[in-house]
Amino acid sequence: MPQLHRYIPERSTTRAHFEERSAVLKALAHPSRLMIVDELSHGERCVCDLTELVGHDISTVSKHLNVLKKNGIVVDDKRGKQVYYRLKVPCILNFFHCIESVIDENRK
Repeated sequence: MPQLHRYIPERSTTRAHFEERSAVLKALAHPSRLMIVDELSHGERCVCDLTELVGHDISTVSKHLNVLKKNGIVVDDKRGKQVYYRLKVPCILNFFHCIESVIDENRK
């Protein structure tokens, strides 16, 4: 599992900055993309592995990966005919831990 880093951003209150935050959250706001990010937390994976995990065809998984890539969450590396993906910023996992805390509190 990648090491988690505590990131404390500079405080920004501009509308544009909040729109950037919203774009990242929207990119994550799909069960298949959350599954992909969770799987990539264990290391890089090829599209074929992610297709099997998510249970969709390669075209659909590629579209999900493109959304994540476009929003700076993953990066790709083409090797021959295969494309491998990894997390660009592993600190995204800190957010996942926070979400789990919210879920745990909601269950109480």
